[in-house]
Amino acid sequence: MRQRYIMTAFGQDRVGIVADLTRILFDLGCNIEDSNMTRLSDEFAIIFLFTFSEKNAEKELATACEQLEQEKGITALFRSIPPEKAYQYESTPTHVVRMEGIDKCGIVYKTSSYLAQNQINIISLTSQKRFSPQSGTGIYSIALEIEAPQEMSTSDLNRGLREVGEELHMEIQLEERD
Repeated sequence: MRQRYIMTAFGQDRVGIVADLTRILFDLGCNIEDSNMTRLSDEFAIIFLFTFSEKNAEKELATACEQLEQEKGITALFRSIPPEKAYQYESTPTHVVRMEGIDKCGIVYKTSSYLAQNQINIISLTSQKRFSPQSGTGIYSIALEIEAPQEMSTSDLNRGLREVGEELHMEIQLEERD
């Protein structure tokens, strides 16, 4: 029986980092089901969801991860996913939220706190700080895919997000998904 695992890995960004990571999974006979990867400044981060059917899977994976760190400078951590959680439904984002404003501490915290208090699940969150070419001011932007409760109207969601945006001095756009 195949066991599901989740792995996170990170290291200094360079050409070949994805090949190094996926080689160990391929060599062990793992099947990648889902992944998400990005470069953050000069660091690279990745998350894999994969299956593996060997009996000594965790020992083999741990050894491969240790070698990866020693030889390639890539830190990789993994854990198994309990069978009862292995094949739950995939949620579909109901809205996309885009925010932009002057960078300050607490933007992600205050936004995610509002969402959590209203039982709104974050499916995906991407953020980035860039600098205005004219003034050099830090501009922070966030894109979130969220799943709001069915009983929450788009107008209520929009109203609540506008309040968060006003507090943070951020422009907010809400798009409804089909």
